[in-house]
Amino acid sequence: MRKGHVSVTGVGAMTPLGADAPSSWSGLLDGRSGVRLLEEEWTADLPVHVAAWLTVDPASLLPRTEARKLDRGEQVAILSAREAWQDAGVPQVEPERLAVVIGTGTGGVLSTLAQDDVFERAGIRRMSPFTVPMLMPNGPAAWVSMDLGAKGGARTVVSACASGAEALALGQDLIRSGRADVVVAGGVEACLHPFTLAAFAQMKALSTRSLDPEAVSRPFDVQRSGFVMGEGAGMMVLERTEFARARGARAYGTLAGSAVSSSADHITASDAEGQASTMELALRDAGLTPADIGVVHAHATSTESGDLAEAEAIGRVIGSHAAVTATKSMTGHMLGASGTIGALAALFALRDGMLPATRNLDELDPRIGLDVVRGEPRVGRWSGALANSFGFGGHNVSLVLTK
Repeated sequence: MRKGHVSVTGVGAMTPLGADAPSSWSGLLDGRSGVRLLEEEWTADLPVHVAAWLTVDPASLLPRTEARKLDRGEQVAILSAREAWQDAGVPQVEPERLAVVIGTGTGGVLSTLAQDDVFERAGIRRMSPFTVPMLMPNGPAAWVSMDLGAKGGARTVVSACASGAEALALGQDLIRSGRADVVVAGGVEACLHPFTLAAFAQMKALSTRSLDPEAVSRPFDVQRSGFVMGEGAGMMVLERTEFARARGARAYGTLAGSAVSSSADHITASDAEGQASTMELALRDAGLTPADIGVVHAHATSTESGDLAEAEAIGRVIGSHAAVTATKSMTGHMLGASGTIGALAALFALRDGMLPATRNLDELDPRIGLDVVRGEPRVGRWSGALANSFGFGGHNVSLVLTK
């Protein structure tokens, strides 16, 4: 049952395709890839040799005195949140009615590993006094709340790869419950490091191909071989629709419904049953039917088991009429940021009537009974979209967006 409309009035992003939301979106429509070959010396002993880095070093966009206090993920979160806030027109809202919700899968792991190196090599006196604020998983939400003066709560969602999507769902809940008028919500991840790449490689989640880096990430394709790790952030300014209208705000669309569930089955395996149930709950929450959904942004990481489970769930709940895209084929898998970027892509597709094609889909796996867009962007007029996000630990999140 719907419990109130939530409008999206501002967006921000930093991805392997661009340093802001517009350039990231144009990169998706152009079918560009942000995946590149890792040529750094520290990659020599790794089985993985590709990753998707940001196009711009976030530290270069901040004053040095500010950047040195922040983990890379915190830097990206602040920059994307500032973009979204400006894009929303700098809402005039009581601080107690403004909240922040930011999800992350690994928190400040880069700072943790870097400062441990300093500790082991040079001792405690050489460690940064900012180590704790940099490694805290709640750091991005805390810094953004201070940057915006948000006193309605600074919350952190840690649900692996579903973190960013679940942050949006929680932001929606805060507004619907009457506890906030405006929420800055999204996801962030910055964890490209030999340790994390090695860890994911050891569990056989990453592709070890590197001959053609831009072609490695290939969701739904018969030649897929695992995902490519990326980094980035996505943010949305969510507002109670009546509040947004009263201040004359422009809205990109509506976050109409959401659902969060846990499969309670396996720590890493995908679960079609749990995913299908979550999609159904999200539709019910939005007051929509499968026929209302014209676009699906799939989680689709390029692992065989994950792609097959999600395709089965989408087919069971939505059917084969919706146009499906998988943008991790271009950005790589940004872990905790990926769910927000997927929601942004779905929202922009509704606004512009253009859905990015899935890159590198040369031969659709015959077991995938979906209308997956490939080749060129799909042009159409859609009123509703579904964005999926799933994470290790059995975290399932589905978001419903409307034009």
